[in-house]
Amino acid sequence: MTDLNIKSKIDKLCQQIKDYDYHYYVLDEPLVPDAEYDRLFRELQKLETDYPDLITIDSPTQRVGVKPLTKFTEVQHKIPMLSLDNAFSDEEVLAFDKRAHERLGDILKENRISGLAQIDSSSLRFPQGGNESSLRSVLDIHDSSEKGSQHSGKPKCEEYNYQQNDITYVCEPKIDGLAVNLIYENGLLVKAATRGDGVVGEDITQNVRTIHGVPLHLRGENFPETIEIRGEIYMPIAGFLEYNRNATKTDEKTFVNPRNAAAGSLRQLDPKITATRPLNIFCYAVGEVNGWQLPKQHYELLQQFKDWGLRVNPEITIAQGINKCLEYYQEMGKKRAQLPYSIDGVVYKINQLNLQQKLGFVSRAPRFAIAHKFPAEEELTEVLAIEFQVGRTGAITPVARLKPVFVGGATVSNATLHNIDEILRKDVRIGDTVIIRRAGDVIPEIVSVIKDRRPQNAAIIHLPKHCPICGSEIVKTEGEIIARCSGGLYCSAQRKESIKHFASRGALDINGFGDKLVEQLVDAGLINNVADIYTLSLEQLSNLERMGEKSAHNILAALEKSKNTTLARFIYALGIREVGEVTAQDLANHFGDLDTLINADEAALQAISNVGPTVTKHIITFFRQKHNLELIERLRRSGIHWQKPVRAAKQPLAGQIFVLTGTMQNMTREEAKERLVALGAKTSESVSKNTSYLVVGSEAGSKLAKAEKLSVKILDEKMFLELISREVN
Repeated sequence: MTDLNIKSKIDKLCQQIKDYDYHYYVLDEPLVPDAEYDRLFRELQKLETDYPDLITIDSPTQRVGVKPLTKFTEVQHKIPMLSLDNAFSDEEVLAFDKRAHERLGDILKENRISGLAQIDSSSLRFPQGGNESSLRSVLDIHDSSEKGSQHSGKPKCEEYNYQQNDITYVCEPKIDGLAVNLIYENGLLVKAATRGDGVVGEDITQNVRTIHGVPLHLRGENFPETIEIRGEIYMPIAGFLEYNRNATKTDEKTFVNPRNAAAGSLRQLDPKITATRPLNIFCYAVGEVNGWQLPKQHYELLQQFKDWGLRVNPEITIAQGINKCLEYYQEMGKKRAQLPYSIDGVVYKINQLNLQQKLGFVSRAPRFAIAHKFPAEEELTEVLAIEFQVGRTGAITPVARLKPVFVGGATVSNATLHNIDEILRKDVRIGDTVIIRRAGDVIPEIVSVIKDRRPQNAAIIHLPKHCPICGSEIVKTEGEIIARCSGGLYCSAQRKESIKHFASRGALDINGFGDKLVEQLVDAGLINNVADIYTLSLEQLSNLERMGEKSAHNILAALEKSKNTTLARFIYALGIREVGEVTAQDLANHFGDLDTLINADEAALQAISNVGPTVTKHIITFFRQKHNLELIERLRRSGIHWQKPVRAAKQPLAGQIFVLTGTMQNMTREEAKERLVALGAKTSESVSKNTSYLVVGSEAGSKLAKAEKLSVKILDEKMFLELISREVN
């Protein structure tokens, strides 16, 4: 191909990729799969490698590729980047609106009727039936009031009657990120800078070019010769959490919050590092503009931004009057926790740009805009103590007791620390001054420690050895994050879950003894542990809400029936950590009776193929607890019994894996499993390529189709009975 054809090909690929970038990063509407995008990108890279003279500065391949900087250079903003005044209450917002009306009244009065032409009256919404003449009437009242008075000067607010003339505002979320200034010349991004002190910022052009949400060249053709675009670069919450998770794994520095993450990422001297960070931008204002006529309204300007391919927050809206602004604040407050980015308030700006110009600035802030801040989500406080709570599954969770502090709209005196590893990672000690965060209804958490304020007597926190509720040993397996109480049968914090498990189908299978009944019985104080269920009386059950005498009789009958069980079921019912139905069956088959299992040492337990060091530790710890042994003895005295597992002299089905599905006519599925295990087979709940046989009863489900697909041997009930009878004989 000729150079002209190559250039045309490169230009076409560049435009195609830019279009895909725009739809993906700005509109959130991907046009092609990632694989297709990657294919085109590689094709462009190859062409530019072969023809480096044809590479343009705004090519999609040029977002990263420059050498690391040695330092940031200064950039002077052509128009200062000023901060906004903050309002922390509705009253302060109403006062801002009142000041705007008073100043507009003064301007209109000074300009008289000619002022109406200079200040576009479409920015004001007049009372019903009102128009420009009604505003003139307001000014006439103004004049007559002054003529009859003994003084002159600013008119009083009530004479202007600002409450009847609503200003149109643009409301937008206040993104918690880093303010930047993007300079485009004839549509091409030539420079990007931080806000700095508002007058002079730092040149971060190479870093900003790595952000795909920032167009290297504006879309369309109607560009200013020069334009300063103001925006906020931020790190999405999901990206922030993912970054910190990965940084923790590699012992790299983590960030306290998304704002710090965005700022730290933008101030990297090596743009390649910035390119790895999940940054994005929302644009919201302009600075200097040359060679282009601004629209009349701020909202129209934002729509033009979108046409140019700049990202604009989708939550931005127009509000007629300050009361609608306050409604927007409440709505965004409710949405805040669900947004994919952090916001710390909302911003109200007068929509009419010429009114913005007329109102001007005071000190270093505009008179035409204000930030309405949400209650602070982060504050400083002191750690007074650490307590360890026990969850319903035995998980031990440390909770910090704090010096009460108002944060996130509520007074906080407690915060979660998740687990002991989190305490060690953050190096939290009793007496420390810490940053506490509360966002919406999220449980407050300690973000970090202010090490400079640590007192000399700050106490290091250790994981307790015994459960604060029941005194059982606390076990934390190496490699696991969560520590747990080992007294599952006994611990009152776990009683509901342990009883539910004990009565479940795979365990003692107590018909009718479901979760709701367990909740009722525990809440009524009728049972405190699994042994108590066999002491229930007809009267106690009959007096429960929605429990008649017949239902109570049925429950008692089910309890009596459950006493005749198997050793494997009983072991599983005890709820020993990581001892499931299969492991329980292996333990029952290997040891033959419960007492031998209780007294087994590590060597005896690990002689079983499916029992490793972790499971061994859990079993030994469980049977080492005196109260667990006492409960087991109570259960035996209540009448629970089982036949000694029958093991065939030979193990003809050793190494075979059976899966059962559907309903069998001559035995239950549990009985079939026991027969198989006695012959040395293993049972599984799912079909795989390792499955030896699928035993099919009536109403077989999806397992049958999967077995057929994998060419697994299939046995109906008759064939299965013949197989086990033949093997026994």
